[in-house]
This record gives sequence, C-alpha cells and structure tokens, in this order.
Amino acid sequence: MLATVKSRNLGKLAAAKGGASTAGAGGGGREVGVSGWELRPGGMLVQKRNSDLNQSQTVVPTIKVKVKYGSTYHEVNIKSQATFAELKKILGGPTGLNPLDQKIVFKDKERDSKAYLDVAGVKDGSRMVVFDDILSREKRLLENLKSTKVDRAKKEIVDISTEIDRLAKQVGILEIEVYGGKKVVEKVVLNLIELLMSQLIKLDGIVADGDVKWQRRMQVKRVQRYIEILDSLKIQNSKIVSSGDRANVQGSLQRRPNKISFEQRLITPMEKQRDSMKWPIVVTTEWEKF
Repeated sequence: MLATVKSRNLGKLAAAKGGASTAGAGGGGREVGVSGWELRPGGMLVQKRNSDLNQSQTVVPTIKVKVKYGSTYHEVNIKSQATFAELKKILGGPTGLNPLDQKIVFKDKERDSKAYLDVAGVKDGSRMVVFDDILSREKRLLENLKSTKVDRAKKEIVDISTEIDRLAKQVGILEIEVYGGKKVVEKVVLNLIELLMSQLIKLDGIVADGDVKWQRRMQVKRVQRYIEILDSLKIQNSKIVSSGDRANVQGSLQRRPNKISFEQRLITPMEKQRDSMKWPIVVTTEWEKF
C-alpha cells in the first residue's frame, strides 16, 4: 500500500515538474522546480514553505507603516513578516509606552502580539492606532508589586533562618553542659529564650502565600522547639548544685557551733560544784551518826 502511495506521489512529482516547465514556457506561470517539493514520512507530497528553502533565495521586504498615538503619527520601518510584538518594541521608543502596556488596533480589530503583520494584511503604507492599555498596566504593576513582596519575604526568611541557626548552636552547647552535670548561669538561658522570641515575632510579621508561607511555618516550628528545649534546660539546671555552692554549704556546716541541750546546760554547773568540794562524801546507814 505504501509503495503504491509513494509511486503515485512520485508520479505527481513528475507531473508537477512537467507542469512547472510548461508554465515557465508559457511565461505566465510561476516556476516551481522539484526542489520546491518534499515527500513527508506519511507519503504525502507537499510544497515546501519559504522558511524551508534556502534563505539566500528569500528576500523579506521592508515596509513602512504609520502608527497613531494620541494626535501624533509615527512612521515605522519594519519587516513585513515581523510580529506585532516586534512592532510594539519599536514603538516603545517614540511613544514611551512599555511594550506590555500597548494595544494595537488595525482595521478596527485589536491585534495579538504573536500575530504576523503580513498574515493580518499589513502592507506598505498601512495605518494603525496604538493605545495605552491601562488595565494591562495596572495588572502588570500589581504582579510586579506582588513579586517584589514575595522576594522581600523570601529574603527576610533567609535572614531569620540564618540567625536561628546561630542560636541553635548555642542551645546545643548549653544542652551538652547542663545534661553533663555542669551548672550554667541562668541568665544565659533566659537571654537565649528572649532572642528566639524576637525571631518568632519577626516571623509572625511576614505575610506570604504558597511556598513562602510554608517556609515561614517551618521556621516558626523550629523556634518553638528550641524554646521548649531551653525551658527544660532551665528546670534541669536549677537541680544542679555548683562546686561553689557545695563548698559554701560545707563551710557553713563546719562553722556552725555544737548545739547543747537544756539538760546538759543544767548538769554542767552541778558537776563543776561537785568537783570543787574538798571534803569526801561518805555513804553510811547509821543515820544517828549522820
């Protein structure tokens, strides 16, 4: 089947060649040689587009169009196969309009930036009007403003994340010291909590959507986790007795005088009186002698 199609198309190709030479002989036709045709993979014989031919054989003419902006006409030289977007770029200079904010009307119809001039029917000497598209400009400005806010929020989150990383290292050092039995100054722990709280306030002030919002939420969770760790360290640190406190306790115990009971205070004078007596004490059962 494919062979039949190919043979049929080759026959058409030969006929096209013959027709081209015949038209050329008549003088009124347009010569199309064999090189102007191509056989597609599906077996279809088609004429080559100008873009597929040798560029040196194709000369794109330059046309002059008149574009009105306000009360002023601007003459523009441009290739006939250019797009309206290219025309807008050229008009940006004399009109001062951003190409994205321009609206070109040709033959009472707004033209798309991707459309080609020759396809739309623009010829040498054609006239068109360009307008300032206010809605497009406002939309673009809003998008730029939104993009600027997003970029600023991303930068703020990166800066805050860097500061949190620095504080996290200090939290890790304190964690090793406290759980290693070393008592740290409580003010150091409180200062770290205060610094982390300040970063939390900064994160709460960032308004963002999408990926930036997710990044902000992750940093908030990090800060909350480190604050919880510091609260636990503060409790654990209060249970540790430092070497200086231990020495003070031992010294106070050594300097404390021995307590004497009330009975001992009574017995001591009696013993002293007994020791001072010079005469001997005699125990007897003869009460009359006594």
